[in-house]
Order: sequence, then structure tokens, then C-alpha cells
Amino acid sequence: MKVALVHDYIKEYGGAERTLKTLTEIFPKAPIYTAFRVKGSTADRQFSDREIHESFLAPLLKIWRLYSPLRFLAPVIWKSMDLSKYDLVITSTSWYITRGFKVGPKTKLICYCHTPPRWLYGYETSVGFTKYWPVKIYAAIVGHFMRMYDFQTAQKIDFWIANSKNVAARIRKFYRKSSYVIYPPIDVEVIIKATKDLKKEDYFLIVSRLVGAKGLEEAAKAAKNLGLELRIVGEAHGFGEVEKKLKKVAGKRVKLLGRVSDKKLYELYGRAKGFIALARDEDFGMTLVEAMAAGTPVIAFNGGGFRESVVDGVTGILIDDTDETTLAKAIKRFNRIKWDKKKLQAQAKKFSKERFKKEIKEFVKSHAKAKQ
Repeated sequence: MKVALVHDYIKEYGGAERTLKTLTEIFPKAPIYTAFRVKGSTADRQFSDREIHESFLAPLLKIWRLYSPLRFLAPVIWKSMDLSKYDLVITSTSWYITRGFKVGPKTKLICYCHTPPRWLYGYETSVGFTKYWPVKIYAAIVGHFMRMYDFQTAQKIDFWIANSKNVAARIRKFYRKSSYVIYPPIDVEVIIKATKDLKKEDYFLIVSRLVGAKGLEEAAKAAKNLGLELRIVGEAHGFGEVEKKLKKVAGKRVKLLGRVSDKKLYELYGRAKGFIALARDEDFGMTLVEAMAAGTPVIAFNGGGFRESVVDGVTGILIDDTDETTLAKAIKRFNRIKWDKKKLQAQAKKFSKERFKKEIKEFVKSHAKAKQ
């Protein structure tokens, strides 16, 4: 089969891009179609050996950060792409919609959905741009038409794959479509090997883009007030001011490490006493599984996709709020538990990269025969 991959855009290298990277390993000859790519960016470096096709609007979208306010151009971006020569198109989609391109009568469409666009359906977003009333009015007007486009293009997808049960429920709610859950790929075996002989140190770790809706400020303030050592790995993204706010909070107890190499990241995972994740409705949460693979238990908010990977009392602690009092109680309970590294890693293996590849290949084999 002639296969093509479609992805929002290539800029930051996050969980969605790690999933795309694994898809390129499964389909090494498949070109990538995207709204735009930023040369030399963290994501671009990962796909430097791949054939990448940008939209005709890419030069405009790459000016400063116009891709965000110009999101209403998504229908124009994707409709301009002709993928009719391909037998199979797999689209990796989240907030930029990434659907609506031209396909042939026999082209099969599979959508790997990281989430329906959070900004369209009332979920907390990483930037929180609607706190400004002119933007709120703009978003309301644009959002109405974009929801129509989002729903209409969703109906043309042949098969949906959700990255979690949490996202599968959203697909059912907003698109009225059933989906098959295939959890995203985690380099579990690589992490286990890299952290095999590391000794634990007295600090907690957070790995996240420095954006809103991740509970970063709450965690930093709590760590400072509770006298905990906290290290935060991640780079700033979009229009948010989270990085500035964290720098104001951070003192000797809270350290912002920026983006680090995978080798350094795995070491930080392996040496951390515990991992903290406070996003209230995360789509899935790949970093929690990475922490477990390193033998590090987690403290996570009891919501969203976190509930699908964390086994309370076995691989971590689920908490019902993110305030300082709740975190203090969770840490006391955390310190009383004797964590079993083997159980942590056994749970992580359920979300391995090898498992993802196997399930994707099986899904394509059984669902993606050319239309008659």
C-alpha cells in the first residue's frame, strides 16, 4: 500500500510527535504532510531524514506564533492538500484538527486521535487565551464555524483510534463515532535499561511543556512551602507566561531545567524519589508511564487519562485536588509506602513502544484494505 502520514505541525517535540516518530518507523516510506515545519526545531531534528510536505500557508504560519491566532485557517490548510494517490492515510490529530484533505475513492482514512481540540469543547487549554474579552469574542465566533468543520470532517474518517479510554469517550461525545483504543508508544525497555543501576535521590520530578492546565504553578508553590526539592523539565510553548511565573516562584527548592536530552531525562526519572503530575484532565499522560518504567512512583491528579495508567497504592497515588494541603497528605502517604520497582515496571510494560507497533500493524492489516 501507498501510505501517507498527516500531523498538525512540526515544531515542539512532545508526546504527539513521539507517536508520529513511531508511526514513521512502522511506515518508513510514508511521507509526512503537515501545516508547517520549523527548521531546526526540536521536532524537526527528529524528522530530518523524512520526506515532509508543508501547506502553502506555511510561510505565514511560521511568522512569530501566528499559527495559533490563525487557527481558523485550518480548513483552508487541509483542503489544499491532495492525498488521493494514497491507499492509506493515517492522520495524527489534536488541536489543529488535521482533517479535510482530498483523498481518492479507494483511500482508507485512519485517525489516531490524541484528543478532539480542547479549545473547541470547553476543556482547559495550555494557554488560557480566552481570559481576555476581545479574544473570547473572537474565539466564540471562530469556534462556532470550526466546530462545524471539525464535526463534518470527522464523519469522513473510516476508522478512529483513540490514545486512551478518556479520549475515546470524547470522540463518542463530540463526533458520535466509536473508536479503538491503542495507547501511545513509550520507550519502556530503553528506560528500564538506562535506569537499571541508578540510586534514588531526595527530589521530585515534573516533565511537561511549560504551559497552563498542567498544574505546574501549584506544584512549584507547594514544593517551596513544604520544603521539597522539585525539578521541572520542559520548554515554554505558545503565548503562555507559565515560565515567567515559575521563575518567580522558584528558589533553591525548585529548579527549572529546560529541555534535556533523552539520556539526561532518563537519568532524572531514575534518580527521582517521585514524579508529580497535576493536570486535571490530561488526555493520557505519557510521562507518568516513563516514570514508572524508571521505577519511580507518581503522585497524580485523579482524573483524565491518569486513571488508566496509575494503580493507586501500587504504582502511585491518585489525589482529588491539587492544593497544598492535599499534596502534603499525599506526600506523607507516599513516604509510608514501600514501592516495588518490579510492579512499577510491569505496569509500564503495558504501554510499551513494541506493544504500540504490534497493535497498529494488526489494526491496519484488519481494517485498511482498499475500498471496493
